[in-house]
Amino acid sequence: MNIRIQMVAFLIYAVAACNPHSHETEQHDEHEEAKFQYTAYSTNFELFAEADPFVVGETANVLSHFSVLPDFKAVETGTITIVLTVNGKETRQTLEKPTRKGIYSFDIKPETQGKGNLKFEITNETGNFEVIVPEIIVFATHEESHEAAEEIVISKTNTTAFTKEQSWKVDFSTDYPTTEPFGEIIKTTAMVQSSQGNEIIVTAKTNGTMSFAANNLLEGKDVLAGQLLFTISGNELADNNSSVRYSEAKNNFEKAKADYERAKELAKDKIVSEKDLLAAKNQYDNAKVVYDNLDKNFNASGQRGTSPMSGFVKQVFVKNGVYVEAGQPILTISQNKTLILTADVPQKYASVLSSIQSANIRTTHDNLTYSFEQLNGKILSYGKAANSDNYLIPVNLQIDNTGSFTAGGFVEVYLKTLTNSQALTVPNTALMEEQSNYFVWVQITPELFEKREVSVGKTDGIKTEILKGITANERIVTRGAILIKLAQATGTLDAHSGHVH
Repeated sequence: MNIRIQMVAFLIYAVAACNPHSHETEQHDEHEEAKFQYTAYSTNFELFAEADPFVVGETANVLSHFSVLPDFKAVETGTITIVLTVNGKETRQTLEKPTRKGIYSFDIKPETQGKGNLKFEITNETGNFEVIVPEIIVFATHEESHEAAEEIVISKTNTTAFTKEQSWKVDFSTDYPTTEPFGEIIKTTAMVQSSQGNEIIVTAKTNGTMSFAANNLLEGKDVLAGQLLFTISGNELADNNSSVRYSEAKNNFEKAKADYERAKELAKDKIVSEKDLLAAKNQYDNAKVVYDNLDKNFNASGQRGTSPMSGFVKQVFVKNGVYVEAGQPILTISQNKTLILTADVPQKYASVLSSIQSANIRTTHDNLTYSFEQLNGKILSYGKAANSDNYLIPVNLQIDNTGSFTAGGFVEVYLKTLTNSQALTVPNTALMEEQSNYFVWVQITPELFEKREVSVGKTDGIKTEILKGITANERIVTRGAILIKLAQATGTLDAHSGHVH
């Protein structure tokens, strides 16, 4: 299947360098060391190429770095064909595998001068793709290419080199800032609780002495629906003895059953009247209801406490062997699948609570931030008034537990309101802070980055509003910014280090 990938961005520039050789060879060295660099993006790939000037009739090396998007990892397998098209004439070369990981080194000889484009046809196990670099110039002489290279000046002020070989080894990515709706953000804390449908308190249904079914029935223990958890024995009680009541109900049921069955047989021979048969049946039904009700939770030893659902023991309220009364809580069973977050916000936000549409949640123990979409979250309700006990207004949220939340704990919440205003935002991972000032790395090329100070606005825990410093069409480092900062601290690196020419 041939899938044509539309290029979403490109950059082309040239760098010329001179070596202090003898006067006779100075001009020749200048020509040889002029390098043109090209950057292009498709949906699936990033291309960064360093090439000799394209001069008619002379072979030019095109050292091409291919990264797989969106992970920005090196291309390790696949056939790539380079196609230089100028004035309708094509020159191509195919490489079956990379020269080294992520790098394909092409040698191509242009046949005609003029403007054209450079196309890379990529074939791998997932399909066929294309990455196109437009506005390629093939020069008639080296002098023309050198003049063109000198006209293009790239400022390296406040920049740091970070090679593709380095970025392929770490968690690294670049992207454009996003222009999106970004309204009022309310940052607060919230208490985590299990939803009512996910948590049940098991209570005593009779008076008696507690006896747990297992010695290891502790908090955090997994249990199954219907599993025996404890028994409450009232054998030694003089009054309200559950064992006595159970035995009486069983005896009454068995007697009523026998009387009813005998009356049915006698009624066939007209020995027992229809009225007496109905009275026996009524007595039997009543005795059965009483016995069945006790038999569900009691036996001759007392109450049998079973788990109403599968889950874990969240809390145990009593100790083994203590006396309990009917209605007293014994333990709590929780599933912890659906959680309720109760966030308290100041009264000054009362007018915007109705416009809250989403939230981001950050856990304090591991500093991970989750979006509402990741947690299948929704806004349940918000308070309409404060009270004398709490002057803050509650906002209740519901989320699915991903395993990172603990009921009874606290999390940070960024409540997001609906808005029509647009803002330029970047991921928080793109920001670096130094002495209360914020910076981002702006990509000059995929191997050269400029440190740029920015003014920040609101943050929702995942993204931050940028007030000034960058524009929407400047690609920035979104992951791995700290690694470039470390590279800067260790000194300027050669942008060509590690390359194969």
